[in-house]
Amino acid sequence: MRGLGVAHLTALELAPEVLAREAARAGFSSVGLRLHPAMAGGIAYPLTPGSQALQQLKRTLDGEGVTVNEIEFVELKPDVDIAGFASLLEAGAQLGARCITVSGDDPQPSRLANNFAALCELAAGHGLRVDLEFMRWRHIGNLQQAVALIAAAGQANGGVLLDALHLFRSGGDAAALAQVDPRYIHGVQWCDAPALAPTGEGIIREAREGRLLPGQGQLPLAGLLNVLPPELHLSVEVPCPATCAPERLAQAFTITRAWLASHESP
Repeated sequence: MRGLGVAHLTALELAPEVLAREAARAGFSSVGLRLHPAMAGGIAYPLTPGSQALQQLKRTLDGEGVTVNEIEFVELKPDVDIAGFASLLEAGAQLGARCITVSGDDPQPSRLANNFAALCELAAGHGLRVDLEFMRWRHIGNLQQAVALIAAAGQANGGVLLDALHLFRSGGDAAALAQVDPRYIHGVQWCDAPALAPTGEGIIREAREGRLLPGQGQLPLAGLLNVLPPELHLSVEVPCPATCAPERLAQAFTITRAWLASHESP
């Protein structure tokens, strides 16, 4: 069975070195790292390229046998300074990351597409993909809008990070995903939730602290798994503040792995 990764939001209170050790102990083969805040004042663990701290983290990752899949998080707002992310991308490349995660937060489609394309070009120089994560409360809020942006930008290393919660909460489903060219889908983050979506600001609170592990809610995850491109990177994103981080990671791995094993084709 393929490896399973874990998004940093699952245990965002853990600094990268601690996350790497605890994720490895839980069974995960890769991690995501929040090296840039997802919002002003948000938690992040910035690293300077070539720094002693980065080199120590790389040694820890190598020693634990854990790779870095994604670094995050960049909001593509109207005034975004693409060139200013060069250091972030270089730090990610030095850690061996595969991609950087972004969101679409600009109401002007042409400017957003141009900025996404510019970031893709900059990231390509560091050997990284740029994965767009759509969220219902952002300007790029559903699968169709995300794919349209990727197509408009026209960059080979641009694609979509599919979060199961965001897909279903934005009105998407497995049938909609089946209509998308597989080359646009770069990875999937697993979680579950009740069938009934929250209203208003509750949709954001659910995403940040109210998710459930696969099989513990009512989202039609099995149908989603059936239409995913083969060998896609799979990870877990289930923050649960009520549980201590090591236990949270252990449960996230064990329960998600068991759910995947019972639903994946042999």
